[in-house]
Amino acid sequence: QVQLVESGGGLVQAGDSLRLSCAASGRRFSRYMIGWFRQAPGKEREFVAAITWSDDSTYYADSVKGRFTISRDNAKNTVYLQMNSLKPEETAVYYCAARPDSTTSYPYWGQGTQVTVSS
Repeated sequence: QVQLVESGGGLVQAGDSLRLSCAASGRRFSRYMIGWFRQAPGKEREFVAAITWSDDSTYYADSVKGRFTISRDNAKNTVYLQMNSLKPEETAVYYCAARPDSTTSYPYWGQGTQVTVSS
C-alpha cells in the first residue's frame, strides 16, 4: 500500500520561507510523478509543482515560478518543496500526491500539512 506523509508546515510571516517534505513508501517510484497541491479554505485544490522520480523533470504553476523549488532525494524516498517569499494568500493545506507516469490522475495522497502566512 502506497503511503505519503507530509511534514514541515507551520506559521510564518509574509516573506518568510518554509521547506515541506513528502516521505513516500510502499513501492518503487522510479516511474512515478510526485506532485504538490494546496487547498485554501473555501477554495478548490490547485496544482503547485511536480517532479518525475526518474529524471528530475520539474513543473510549476505560474504563480510560484521563481519562488518555489521542488526536488527529491532518492535514497530517502522523499520529495521536498522549498517555498520562498511566501504570501498571505498562499495560506493553505499543502498535500503531496503520486501517480504513475503513464496516467493523468493522482490516486495516492497524503494527509496534508498546514501552512499559514500572516500579513
